[in-house]
Amino acid sequence: MQVDEGAGRDDIDVVAEAWRRDGLSEPLIAMLEVGKRAGRIAMLVQQALRGPLAELGLTYAEFEVLTVLRREGEPYRLRPSELTRSAFLTSGGTSNVLQRLQKAGHVEREANTGDARSRFVQLTEDGLRVTEQALAASAAAHEEVMARVPPEEIRDAADALRQILLVIGKRRFR
Repeated sequence: MQVDEGAGRDDIDVVAEAWRRDGLSEPLIAMLEVGKRAGRIAMLVQQALRGPLAELGLTYAEFEVLTVLRREGEPYRLRPSELTRSAFLTSGGTSNVLQRLQKAGHVEREANTGDARSRFVQLTEDGLRVTEQALAASAAAHEEVMARVPPEEIRDAADALRQILLVIGKRRFR
């Protein structure tokens, strides 16, 4: 067991005890703990962000697509397939999200003059405005959720997770 009793225990430590009783190996338990803790952090941030996004008329998936377009810089546009990869969505999920965003006036689709078979998705002025508000809400949610965690621990965790993703991040599963 790798838990420093002075550092405190979380809900995942309780689950890890059950895994140990079930005879799972310590390396596997550590892998499971990484996944569970990363998932729990993501869930807590998404929960904190759900209300502010709803006030803007957005779901979390819509927010992700808008921020992907915003990160591209002007003219804030990509092909739907590029959006799918960058937002970590399925093509069907991206299509549904784009339909809702287009209906809300946050994105528009335009012809790709270089390839008649494809179209671009581009942020509208309203979409850019809503994205900026959503990004501010996201920053506030992250700061709220992680307010009591020392910045150096957050940096260390971010660096450690990067190292894991450099090894496993390119794998795709069905």
